[in-house]
Amino acid sequence: MCKFLTHESALRDAEPRRGTSAFVNAIRCFNRPPTTMVHGVKILSNVVPQAQAEILTEDALTFLAALHRTFESTRQNLLVARDVAQRRYDSGVAFDFPPETAHVRADPTWHCAPPAPGLEDRRVEITGPTDRKMVVNALNSGAKTFMADFEDSNSPTFASMITGQVNLRDAIRRQIDFEVGGKAYKLVATPAVLIVRPRGWHLDETRVAIDNSPVSASIFDFALYFFHNAHELVKRGYGPYFYLPKMEHYLEARLWNDIFLFAQSYIGLPHNTIRATVLIETLPAAFQMDEILFELRNHSSGLNCGRWDYIFSAIKKRRADRGTVFPDRKDVTMTVPFMDAYVRLLIQTCHKRKVAAMGGMSAQIPIKNDPKANEIAMEKVRADKLREVTAGHDGTWIAHPLIHNIARKVFDEHMLGPNQYHVRREDVRVAAADLTNANVPGKITEDGVRSNVSVALAYSTAWLGGNGCIPVNHLMEDAATAEIARVQLWQWVKYAARMNNGQPITVPFVDHIIDELAPTIKSTVPGIKEEHLRITTNYLKGQIRQQWPSDFLTSDLMPFLTMADGVELRWQPSFL
Repeated sequence: MCKFLTHESALRDAEPRRGTSAFVNAIRCFNRPPTTMVHGVKILSNVVPQAQAEILTEDALTFLAALHRTFESTRQNLLVARDVAQRRYDSGVAFDFPPETAHVRADPTWHCAPPAPGLEDRRVEITGPTDRKMVVNALNSGAKTFMADFEDSNSPTFASMITGQVNLRDAIRRQIDFEVGGKAYKLVATPAVLIVRPRGWHLDETRVAIDNSPVSASIFDFALYFFHNAHELVKRGYGPYFYLPKMEHYLEARLWNDIFLFAQSYIGLPHNTIRATVLIETLPAAFQMDEILFELRNHSSGLNCGRWDYIFSAIKKRRADRGTVFPDRKDVTMTVPFMDAYVRLLIQTCHKRKVAAMGGMSAQIPIKNDPKANEIAMEKVRADKLREVTAGHDGTWIAHPLIHNIARKVFDEHMLGPNQYHVRREDVRVAAADLTNANVPGKITEDGVRSNVSVALAYSTAWLGGNGCIPVNHLMEDAATAEIARVQLWQWVKYAARMNNGQPITVPFVDHIIDELAPTIKSTVPGIKEEHLRITTNYLKGQIRQQWPSDFLTSDLMPFLTMADGVELRWQPSFL
């Protein structure tokens, strides 16, 4: 048991405040953060002692510190390499397949690990954050797997990160059943197989310091989940399975593989027990699919088309190219040339290496009280899933349990076996120019501008309030879709794009729309705070004035969550 210097008496004596949970009151009662007994490790945020005792144990923090001290310098070097690569792209260097790894792509003899238990058939995967109700509903949804998300659909308050770990631990041990409002939440006999997505390499966990530096959010999420659950998962017939987000280079996959080897040795788990699916959601990664699989080959369970982040990356990485100005977000579909090429190459690459080629997320969600509108939305889901399964995908993503039956029916009709690894797609020939083809039919409209402003403001404001995925106009929006909205607004202003009515998109024009729509966000996202809306309004106005857009809005806004968690801003970004 980890020893903490905490104000337990303050917790015992705290009086509940009207309309506020005991959990929140407990946090408020602490006036200084706990200090751990693990050398060099400090928990900087105010958290509940029970969560500390159960998750932030001395042994777990010792493991976390070992990972940090072994791998943090490599992570930092890889992040510097991202910046160097971006400057090369800005100077006009073309995207291409790496010449130094041509032999890896050309060699047909190597394959990845066979599917681990529970990952042979992944025809429908449901995704969502790690709150307790979501975890139970997702595991009970009928989907083959559940990707529990610490990343894009999650607002990383420290409380949510720690309680999310508690929820996953309890789900694995089948101790998650609970009742609220007279409704019982209880796991079914055969729940979905659990896969966990940690945060990306670019993010720091600012509430935990090791040797006076913030720990990697990726390592933090991975370490706590793996340490507490890996042996238990294996005992129950499965294993520690992960989704790895936002990588930009095969060396970033090598870092993950090295961490897997270290972690398995550390706790005495056989090597190659871990399995990881990599989301191909950055433009540079699309040119290195073989290499990413090769680096992770003994731990690999395939690749996924992270479509929304991929569109975001396609704009951001080619930010200096005025020839890549895209039309309204709704027109950048999976059938436009550069997206179609990306899909075909991913399926071919995965099946050549005998691993899963997973499809992406349809943004539509069920529409209550409007059967006609709901049927139109669900038909879009059917068409999207039909496109995926006939292209050769081995599974697809859904965001809502009520969409499971639609996706499942399409895949059951067209994928008779557990997967489609036999669909080799040897007809596919994808060149570098195909992946960077900026020919996207469509127009920029005022409705498109307004939609982007609304989504960027609504999501960012909700995120600051602790909500990482929200419905807007019957679409599920998360960090990835909000990022598209943000960088499109920047791109349109930067290159003086014109709408279909001939009007140029200027800073004053976008400012006017932001000011007009900001007051309406309160009805879109009930319960938001005026302070948060003011922050995101100013942030969005600042973004359209930048020479280049920020890499990630989550990185930009994280200091506000850090401050809300009671942590002094020691790593304050310049925009604040």
